Amino acid sequence: MAKNSTSSTTVPPTAWLGRGRHLGPEPEQDVRRNLIALKAAGVLDDYLDLDPVEAARSTVLHPRDEAADPGPSARRLFEARWRVADDVTVRAQLTTYEPETRRKDGEGVVWVLAAEAERAWDAHWPSPATMFWPDSDRVAWDHDTVEDLRLRATNHLPKDDDELRHRLRDCTRQSWFIHVVVHEAMTPDARGQRPVSVFLPPGLRHRVVEHRGTPEQAQIADFAMKRELGVRMPRGGAVILPTAPQTPEYDAERFSVRSVFLDGSEPTELLDRIKECAALPRPLPAEAEQALTRLRQGWHLLAPDEELAHAQAMVTRYAEALDAMTKSRDLYREAAEAAQAALAETAGGDGAPRPQATGPAKPEGSPLSALTKAFGRFRDPNK
Repeated sequence: MAKNSTSSTTVPPTAWLGRGRHLGPEPEQDVRRNLIALKAAGVLDDYLDLDPVEAARSTVLHPRDEAADPGPSARRLFEARWRVADDVTVRAQLTTYEPETRRKDGEGVVWVLAAEAERAWDAHWPSPATMFWPDSDRVAWDHDTVEDLRLRATNHLPKDDDELRHRLRDCTRQSWFIHVVVHEAMTPDARGQRPVSVFLPPGLRHRVVEHRGTPEQAQIADFAMKRELGVRMPRGGAVILPTAPQTPEYDAERFSVRSVFLDGSEPTELLDRIKECAALPRPLPAEAEQALTRLRQGWHLLAPDEELAHAQAMVTRYAEALDAMTKSRDLYREAAEAAQAALAETAGGDGAPRPQATGPAKPEGSPLSALTKAFGRFRDPNK
């Protein structure tokens, strides 16, 4: 897959986007099992399991174009449709990809998930990730594309200063997730080691990556963040990292929390800041824009009313094509008749119609001979 770059647009309020890595041996099989179970439970209206090449060739809502093609490294394309808030339909596509390089064993399979609802996304709706991936810690689908980072877990900052700065750059430039850094004022117990994402609403839970700084990392982490990102990490507090490029709506002071008690209680202030940051306009990465376009223009899983509308659209399209062919045929016939009339006039010389021959045409009376004589008159000024 191509390196992440940012377009000039922002993520639509109706969309939910995610990109990660599955480190298990059978990612597509994990998706199939989950889709089958949710369909049987009535959570999903329906789903499809498609070969990417055939899916690109059979795009039904729009003619095939580059946006409908997931690319040569795509392994599998899954579609699912479900309803939230009783009558709001959500459509989603999950595509699995081969990684660009195999730097080491266990690098995993890259996945891209694009979901869109019929109205603005509500964080209390179910997470699209758990519609495809099982919501279980035993299935390692929840790794960020940034190395050594995982959702639903606490990720400790690197000890080395250079590695720390490199990690911060990758998180803000390459990742699609929201990154939160929490500093441990003292080493927490088992309850305090739980990630703060467990307190977030379902639709936001799988959009946050949490980093932890140990008590002795306060100074080095604060210096690295100030140098790389222009933000400060409060001792014993937390900060939500900006995106790159940084949006005008982001305020480093606003998205810093001075105190976070890691005792298993709900960190209300930090959760409010995460929700507020998630609601800000976020840059739409180029790959995310392609995934969203593919969802809109390369959709295959049609509901009955959509199938009817599609059939009617195809009938209209075929009727228009037939009408265009008929008009083209008539224009061709008129052009052919005009050409024949011009040829007859040229062959006659003085404009008088020539009698049709009753016997076999002689070589000197052929149209080619007549045209040769006619052009000869133009070349000879005395004729």
